[in-house]
Amino acid sequence: MNQRGGLFRTKTVEQSIAETDEPEHKLRKDLTVIDLIVFGVGVIIGAGIFVITGTVAKTNAGPAITISFAIAGLACALAALCYAEFASTVPVAGSAYTFSYATFGELIAWIIGWDLALEFTIGAAALSTSFSGYFQEVMEGTPFEVPAQLGSAADGTMDLPAILIALLVTGVLIAGIKLSSRLNQIVVAVKLLVIAAVIVFGVSHIKVGNWTPFVPDSEPVEESSAGFMDATLISWLFGLDPAVYGIAGIISAASVVFFAFIGFDIVATTAEETRNPQRDVPRGILGSLAIVTVLYIAVSLVITGMQKYSDIDAADAAPLATAFDAVGMDWMGRLIAIGACIGLIVVVMILMLGQTRVAFAMARDGLLPPALAKVHPTFRTPWVITAVTGVAVAIIGGLVDLETLVHLVSIGTLFAFVLVSIGVVVLRRTRPDLPRAFRTPAVWVVAVASSLLCFYLMLNLTGGTWVRFLVWMALGLVVYLVYGRTHSRLARRAKEGEAQEVG
Repeated sequence: MNQRGGLFRTKTVEQSIAETDEPEHKLRKDLTVIDLIVFGVGVIIGAGIFVITGTVAKTNAGPAITISFAIAGLACALAALCYAEFASTVPVAGSAYTFSYATFGELIAWIIGWDLALEFTIGAAALSTSFSGYFQEVMEGTPFEVPAQLGSAADGTMDLPAILIALLVTGVLIAGIKLSSRLNQIVVAVKLLVIAAVIVFGVSHIKVGNWTPFVPDSEPVEESSAGFMDATLISWLFGLDPAVYGIAGIISAASVVFFAFIGFDIVATTAEETRNPQRDVPRGILGSLAIVTVLYIAVSLVITGMQKYSDIDAADAAPLATAFDAVGMDWMGRLIAIGACIGLIVVVMILMLGQTRVAFAMARDGLLPPALAKVHPTFRTPWVITAVTGVAVAIIGGLVDLETLVHLVSIGTLFAFVLVSIGVVVLRRTRPDLPRAFRTPAVWVVAVASSLLCFYLMLNLTGGTWVRFLVWMALGLVVYLVYGRTHSRLARRAKEGEAQEVG
């Protein structure tokens, strides 16, 4: 073990891998490369394609939302190459948290783990509210119609469907990783069929004039909404006038639609449950990302071609479905709503899966209470942290509106990508001897480009998003200093070593 002490003590890769065989923490290895690709596709295809595409086209970029998706996809692709090398080198639950423990040390590992908790938990909550929007569209006019006061955290007292789906998914996750994978495969097939229908039937209703202008002229933001909390951080720092559309709108939209790509890093969190992680995890990450990027660009072209971006209702919870309603294809709108409703269930499930695996790794390392790392004797899943996560997602999804959640998830994800991109270079220098089944090509170029692009996208999020993010990270630092710093395995081993020397 690296003897660097204090806040930056590191845990070796070999130690991390050895701890996965401890009987009380051992997870079942059931996943194949197909499972991983389907997991990746299943979680990435969610609110981004069914909700965010329409709303961001309306409020930020117009038809140029396709360019925003391409920019966000490029940032993800660069980060994915770094993730792939890490995941093949350190096939352990915890994703970027575990990688950071081996490179930057305990404090940074804690920070990234706390950040991932923000990404996955808030992401799952955001997707539960997206599910609720489509569920209410499907049930409208039926005996199961959701009362207005129970259908939205913004306009009512709570979002009941969001709460119920989070609790239902919790039960599935506790029941086992293979059951989750099989359910995901079925639902991904449904989602892909729905998306194929969107493209095939939507193409015939495209009006080329709706794409003109493809990049709408830049427009200033109204003065009343241009304060620090609502302006992008980069415009506030450099005294730029806040604006939508134009180049600034495209970049700002890329920062928001980045939310649509979260999920490929979920594949890295399941490395410990994969039969051949060194080979299959990189394939799962890169394969799922390539598939969904093409689908996102295609769907964004269809929706902005069918309906003028200025006519899209930014407050609509199901803009893709209503685009077909606008051209008289009500049946297609209902099909999309049903497909999205089913599909978003699995997105919530996989994001919660990612959170439970990260928190499981942190609890196993002693940075969180060890009771959270208990594995179910029958299902071999971390059932305690899964139950805790499910309750947290239900509460947040039921009480907080979608827009706030989306921005928080984006900044948390981007921050994780920055650290992973830097970390892959650090590990190359500190441990060149480690076997790497996958090596990031042109690692210096890719890692630097990934870090800079992700940080630039972070700057294009609002000041309010940064304030919430920094408050969350400050809270995490307090938790670490009060509990994790003295209770971690490395801290206890250091104390035991000192006691033996004294003895």
